[in-house]
Amino acid sequence: QPQIVESGGGLVQAGGSLRLSCAASGHSFSTYPMAWFRQTPEKERDLVAEINSYGDNTHYADSVKGRFIISRDNAKNTVYLQMNSLKPDDTARYYCAADSYNLGWDSWGQGTQVTVSS
Repeated sequence: QPQIVESGGGLVQAGGSLRLSCAASGHSFSTYPMAWFRQTPEKERDLVAEINSYGDNTHYADSVKGRFIISRDNAKNTVYLQMNSLKPDDTARYYCAADSYNLGWDSWGQGTQVTVSS
């Protein structure tokens, strides 16, 4: 299973932008889907966006469509989440996940905190 490390979180005002990065090592990165999830203390961990191994097929939660963009650079073993027009409701800990054996999200990072102030 790949080792996953997220970065790029922080504090931002509503309407601002952040870009999260997720670096994966080990297993063949270009062969499996990747995703971003988010979680708050009050809610379950929810899928935010996912991307296939080639990077040409993406899926977004309704709450972030049109504002967030997931992308990947297979040469750098990295997935990105560009977050625009951020809202206080986007405040959460964001986790990167890999479906490294195409059997489900089996590898997770430690997460990076995103806080959006109003």
